Amino acid sequence: MKLSVNLNKIALLRNARGENYPQIEYFANKAIDLGVDGLTLHPRPDHRHATSDDVINISKLTKARGVEFNIEGNPFSKPNKEFIGFCELTDIIKPEQITLVPDAIDQITSDHGWSSGSHDSELKNLIHLLKENSNDAQVSLFIDNIEGVDYAAEMGANLIEIHTGAFAKAINDKNLSIIDEIKKIIDHAISLNLKINAGHDLNLNNLHYLVEMGNINEVSIGHAIIVDSLHYGFEETISKYLEIIRK
Repeated sequence: MKLSVNLNKIALLRNARGENYPQIEYFANKAIDLGVDGLTLHPRPDHRHATSDDVINISKLTKARGVEFNIEGNPFSKPNKEFIGFCELTDIIKPEQITLVPDAIDQITSDHGWSSGSHDSELKNLIHLLKENSNDAQVSLFIDNIEGVDYAAEMGANLIEIHTGAFAKAINDKNLSIIDEIKKIIDHAISLNLKINAGHDLNLNNLHYLVEMGNINEVSIGHAIIVDSLHYGFEETISKYLEIIRK
């Protein structure tokens, strides 16, 4: 299992003061120095945390440092003032991985995965273009359930990212039956030759359950890492997550 650190919350803190502090590049380099496998940014059209410039700069940094860059976002997000546009950004940066989420413009966080709708044909075409224009990046669809796995395969994705919000809540409530549900999603994805990522509300208390399941390619974690850094410091926090993942 690989760890990709989402730096959005660092950008959010920086934006709160209108200055370049804390500097997102500093923490990007620090995470790489500590041994993470990749970095993630999820730019939104309002630039409330990661900006288009952040995406361009951090993608250059990851290429120079030899780790994977994962850009997350809604492929239907068009250019808007300083926001370059999601597909336009992928054309510029040529990321190793592109994670597509069905976020609305004013959505606080990613709270649901893709399902079939009027967007199907356009989404399938966009996935083809994203691969073509980014030197065959791996495209992942954010999904909730087994039906989402079938949808990702139909759309031509290479991977799924399991939305683990319900998983995290169930584990917190000591409802371990959720483990079997996640295992079924994983097994079905494998049967369709899809790789599996996971993300959302993962933390030091629930991550080991995913590790023990096996067959998960990568987890993307941001919010919990920054919260845990308030307790342990950034370096120790990253080390704690890597220790769980690499047991």
